[in-house]
Amino acid sequence: MSTIVEAMTYLLKILYSFSTAVGLPYYGVAIILLTILIKTLIFPLTYKQMASMRKTVDLQPKIKSIQEKYKNNKEKANAAVMELYKEHNVNPLGGCLPIVVQLPIFWALYSALLHFPYDPANASAHLFLGFDLTKIYGFALSYHLILPIFAAATTFLQTKLTSPNASTDPTQKTMLYIMPVFFAYISVTVPAGLALYWVTMNVVSIFQQLFINSRLSNKGKKAI
Repeated sequence: MSTIVEAMTYLLKILYSFSTAVGLPYYGVAIILLTILIKTLIFPLTYKQMASMRKTVDLQPKIKSIQEKYKNNKEKANAAVMELYKEHNVNPLGGCLPIVVQLPIFWALYSALLHFPYDPANASAHLFLGFDLTKIYGFALSYHLILPIFAAATTFLQTKLTSPNASTDPTQKTMLYIMPVFFAYISVTVPAGLALYWVTMNVVSIFQQLFINSRLSNKGKKAI
């Protein structure tokens, strides 16, 4: 993991040098560029994950019908569900495996930003949109609460887009409202650079998710 963290740190330094070269000498620009780059590189995994989840969601009515039919025989119900998955070429673990691959990447990016060695001789580079990216602002009522508010709002929207059953599934509904509060809290207890990273990742994820949803919907219509 330390190797990945070092790679992320090195890449952030390169992107900062690039942003400086184009006349935007701010670490905030480098953080945004790095987040967009990482999200773009892992987009194929994200697409595969969401496509698998979409297929599983589409099969839920049939799965419930099977479970009702064999409610007194769990073994037969499980066998019938697995046969349904096989018939529709669905891997029940297909939505989990891409997440397993992505988690170390995002954790490494988080760790790199948390311990990033900002240039102490260039304090102006730490500033971005009125935020000192090295500072933890806490819960004081000020302009700086914008970042945690944006973190909560974008987390809510991103979770809603990736959880189509959030209005009916109790677990998904709980996550829909708990996750924004959790990440808003995290955003006020870590350096502002990390909060900027989280907001940027959510915004990019939202646009990617809208594209994925549209693509999968068009594929579904063609299949009918």
